[in-house]
Amino acid sequence: MLYSLLGIYKISKIPCLFVPLHPFFMVTHMNSILIVLPILTLLMFCLGLTLEAKDFLLVFKRVKAVLGGLAGQLLMPVIALAVAWMMHLDPIFTIGLVLIACCPGGSSSNIFSMLAKGDVALSVSLTALSSIITLFTIPLIMQLVTDTVGQQVGIQLPIKNLLMQNLVTMLLPIVIGIIIKHYKPLLAARMAQVLSKLAFPALMLLAGIFFLQHKETIVANFSVLGLAVTTLLLAAIAFAAVLCYIFMLHTKERRTIIIEVGMQNAAQAIAIASSPFVFNDGRFAIPAILYALMMNVVLLTYVAIVKLKG
Repeated sequence: MLYSLLGIYKISKIPCLFVPLHPFFMVTHMNSILIVLPILTLLMFCLGLTLEAKDFLLVFKRVKAVLGGLAGQLLMPVIALAVAWMMHLDPIFTIGLVLIACCPGGSSSNIFSMLAKGDVALSVSLTALSSIITLFTIPLIMQLVTDTVGQQVGIQLPIKNLLMQNLVTMLLPIVIGIIIKHYKPLLAARMAQVLSKLAFPALMLLAGIFFLQHKETIVANFSVLGLAVTTLLLAAIAFAAVLCYIFMLHTKERRTIIIEVGMQNAAQAIAIASSPFVFNDGRFAIPAILYALMMNVVLLTYVAIVKLKG
């Protein structure tokens, strides 16, 4: 009763011994899903606020660029499986690596494309299309992976729960944002301007909390996982560059597709990993956490190199 009244002390099993709840204790023991789902929903709502029908119709006007970008994103799980196999990753980390590879482009990719003087309209369309397509490809791919890799350690995927969570936390906020954009464009523009500034700090906050909660596992496996996510990122970028060459795309399109393929929606991967309705295990999110950090370092470096070249 004393704990419920004060809210800042906990009673140990030793009588009369009170231990103050340090902020570090509160962060490392809080339910992370209460943070990740609102952040993911906010990011998807912000994306919806910037979308119009023309963003989805671009696929019919610029077929080569859109197909090249989508091919790079949708084939990324194959690269992740190859990396996991070569590095003999633990089944949990293999599933986690494929999970981040399955996710759509990150919401910050549009900003990165603008900084790199890429094709922002193409970036918006690729982010929108991949966000919709992966609502259905993620459950299918993850079902296949868990059936083959996860059975070794008794991991199962409730595919219906995953599909429903994607629809509620991804599709619904995107649709609401699109509706506001259609009927209240000025309001949508103001809201998007404010919310877009929160995207990167929110993702870093999320990654920081998960790092604190799983720091021992991350530190113990950092060498192999750090190498795995970096290899995946660089291989995906190289694959995107090859696709751009095959599709004979111009410079702005190449820059955008490289960024779109390299930048993944880590918040979605973390939400799926930690959700009590899906995996309910934060360890699956560790590759996504490390990928979120590395993709910003690598892609910011790429943007800097592009700007130096003029």
